[in-house]
Amino acid sequence: MEKHPPIPDSLPSTEQLLLAGGDARLALDPLSGLNKYGCQPFPDPQLLAFGSSTASVISTEGFAAANRLRQKLLEAISSESHTAAIYAIEIQRIRLEWLQLCGLSDIAGLELIFAASGTDTHAIAAQYAGSGVSTPALVIMVEANETGSGVASALADKQDRDENPFTVNNAVEVVQVSIRLEDGTPRSLAKIDAEVEALASKAAASNRRVLLILVDQSKTGLIAPSPACVMALHHRFPDNIEVLVDACQFRIAMPTLRAYLEQGFMVALTGSKFLTAPSFSAVLLLPSIVAERLQKRPFPRNLLSCSSRANWPAHWTGAKHMDHAANFGLLLRCEVTLEELRRFCAVPQAAIINFLLAFSQAIQQRLTSDPHFEPLPAPRLDRCPLKADSWDHLQTIFPFLLYDPQSAGDRIPLSREQTLHIYQRLPTTFIHPDSDIALTRCQLGQPVACGTRHDIAVSALRLCLSSRLIIEAAAHNNKGITIIEEALKTLDKTALLIQLG
Repeated sequence: MEKHPPIPDSLPSTEQLLLAGGDARLALDPLSGLNKYGCQPFPDPQLLAFGSSTASVISTEGFAAANRLRQKLLEAISSESHTAAIYAIEIQRIRLEWLQLCGLSDIAGLELIFAASGTDTHAIAAQYAGSGVSTPALVIMVEANETGSGVASALADKQDRDENPFTVNNAVEVVQVSIRLEDGTPRSLAKIDAEVEALASKAAASNRRVLLILVDQSKTGLIAPSPACVMALHHRFPDNIEVLVDACQFRIAMPTLRAYLEQGFMVALTGSKFLTAPSFSAVLLLPSIVAERLQKRPFPRNLLSCSSRANWPAHWTGAKHMDHAANFGLLLRCEVTLEELRRFCAVPQAAIINFLLAFSQAIQQRLTSDPHFEPLPAPRLDRCPLKADSWDHLQTIFPFLLYDPQSAGDRIPLSREQTLHIYQRLPTTFIHPDSDIALTRCQLGQPVACGTRHDIAVSALRLCLSSRLIIEAAAHNNKGITIIEEALKTLDKTALLIQLG
C-alpha cells in the first residue's frame, strides 16, 4: 500500500517522485538501476518493449506529462499553498478527466477511488465484503498465479506488511479456482464456471457474503469465470454476491468497461499494464448501487492509515477520519496514465483492429513454426452476453513456452529456472560473432508458471502489445510493419539465448 513521505518546501526530481508513494517493489536495485519489474524511472526508447503484461518503462510523452505536473506543483507550493489541498485539487482533476476519457461521466452516482496498486483495489473490495459480519465473507478468485502476485496474499492477510500493509485481517476466506490444467493448457471454461457456481451457491445458501472476482484478462490473457456465469450468479443472489471485475491489465475497450458497470459490478483498473504508465497507479470504479450499499457498512479500520483522504470521493461515509497526506508519486503516475489514455483514445478503432489482426497473424505464425517455441492455446475472448463490440475481442497477450531443439528431432522444454534466465538476459547486450541481434535490448512479460511438460516444471514468457505500440503503429504509414519486425527480433533474440544455453 502507498506510503506517504513528508513533502518538503521543494519537490524531488520527476524520476524520484515516480518511485515514491508505492511500496518496496518500486525501489531501484543499486547495481542495475531497475525496479523489481525491470524498469527504470525515465524513458528508454532503444528498448524493444513487449512486456506490458508485467510493466513498462515510461514513455517520452508520459515523462514529459509528469514533468509538467511537477512544475505545476512546484509553483503551487511556492505560493505557500498547503500540500494536502494542492493534492486534493489535482487528484480530483484527474478523477474527472479519467471518467471523461472512459466515457463514463454521464453515469449517475458512479464513484472512483484511487489506489497505489491493483492489489490495493482488491483489498478495498475484500475489506468491505468482510465488514461488520460475524461469519467471514468468501472471496472466490482464479488462481493467484494468473493475477497480481500479491493479490491472494493480501486478501488472506499473509503478505509481508513491510511490502504491503494494506491487508484484510481475518474477515474473509479466500478460495482459488484453477484455470489451467497440469500441462499448462487452459481448463474448460464450463468446468471453471461449474466450480465457481458450486462455491458461490453454497456460500449464499448459508447467507454468507461473497466477493466474486472475474478476471478480464489474466496474466496470460484469459477471461474467467465467464461473464455469463457471473451475471447469472449475481442475478440469483443479489443480496449476497458482490462482483469485482479484475481488469487491471486494462485490455478492455470503453464499451466493455461501461457494460460491466451497468451490470452493477465493481471494476479495478491500473495504468501500468496495457497503458504503459509506471507501476503503482490504480482505480476502483463503483456503480452507485454498490457505493450506497458499501457505505452502509462499517468503514474498515485498516483503510484509515493506508490511504489518503483525497483518494476517496468527497462525501464517502467514514472517510473523513482518513489521513490528508499528499501522495505526489501516485499523482504523477496517474497523470502519466491519463496522458497515455488520451493518446490511445485518439486512435480510430478500425486502425486498432487492423493492426491487431496483422500482428497476431505474424506472431502466431512465428511461434508455431519455430522449434524453440510453443504457443499456449488462446481461447476466444468471449464476454457474452455483455453487449459490447469493440477491439478488445482480439488477442494482445501471446504466451509461449521455450524449447531446446535436439539433433534427433526431439525437443526439451526449458525449466522455470532456465526460462527466468532467458528473460533476465533479454534486456542485456553481448557480442556474438554471427548475430547482430545480440546487441538488441528486448523486454517480454515476466515468466508465468504453467504446469509441467515431460515432468519438467515450465513457465511461459509473454509477448504483449500495449497502447503505446498500437499508437506507434497507427502513426506510421507502413501499418505497423515496424512494430511487427521488432516483435520478431525479440523472438529472434530469445531463440539465440536458448541456443547459447
